[in-house]
Amino acid sequence: MDRAFFDDLIDELYGTSIFVNSVSPVYGGDINESFAIELSDGRTMFIKTNRAGALDMFKAEERGLSAIRSTGTISAPEVVCSGISGDRSYLMMSYISGASGRKDFWESFAHSLADMHRTDTSGFVPSGKFGFEIDNYIGSGEQRNTPEDSWIRFFTEHRLKPQFERAKRFFNYIDLEKTDRLMERIPRLLVEPETPALIHGDLWSGNYVTGDDGYAWLIDPAVYVGHPEADIAMTELFGGYDRRFYEAYRESGLLMPGYEERRDIYNLYHMLNHLNLFGSGYYGAVMRIVDRILVPIS
Repeated sequence: MDRAFFDDLIDELYGTSIFVNSVSPVYGGDINESFAIELSDGRTMFIKTNRAGALDMFKAEERGLSAIRSTGTISAPEVVCSGISGDRSYLMMSYISGASGRKDFWESFAHSLADMHRTDTSGFVPSGKFGFEIDNYIGSGEQRNTPEDSWIRFFTEHRLKPQFERAKRFFNYIDLEKTDRLMERIPRLLVEPETPALIHGDLWSGNYVTGDDGYAWLIDPAVYVGHPEADIAMTELFGGYDRRFYEAYRESGLLMPGYEERRDIYNLYHMLNHLNLFGSGYYGAVMRIVDRILVPIS
């Protein structure tokens, strides 16, 4: 990206008293362009940019990071601002350079996440118990957070059902019959949590970093109030975390009996989202999960 974009942006925000010393691309995401910019006052900022029409996605991410930070349980970057400059939208936040993890990194990560999952959630949902105050995004896919009083209804109506509707073009009539049977039986397979939990919503291994303090910091959230099991299931989807994380998290008592049987249901949502965002390469993975869930109840 043209260096002039960053010079103009910092000038808009701070005037001539602060200027850009250097701009370095940061690689890893496939939705936005990301950069670390070093300012003349010694600060380094992390900036994501996208087309102007993507501002709503950045605003939703800003609100998600703010929600996580407000719990006081686990770290997340502080957003400086978001907006539009020229023909680009942007999100600017504190830069986390990363460091070596503490000796108890995985245990402290698990305990902090469990603490977040225990936080009072009444301020995050305007009515009902599950959902969120705004709709947001899972990757670049829209995520509806309409409040509901039941977790089972919320997950069925606002997670699985919209994704299956979008994915119909990938399925043949046999697949559609299977997905219909699955949706009919989901209410009997899920359980209500003891209490609603604020969850990250997309907690695969690419969505935490090690902060300068040696602790885990959460990034790229898709937050909503749901069942804490959904967060833990996502950590296991693409390779999983260190075993010490799971051992420590189980000490919290938040994983309910039968979690292993429900894990596929939670992760089906994410695989459907990948199918809808990235195409037929995820079809096989989706149908394998559907078949695994249906086999015991056929």
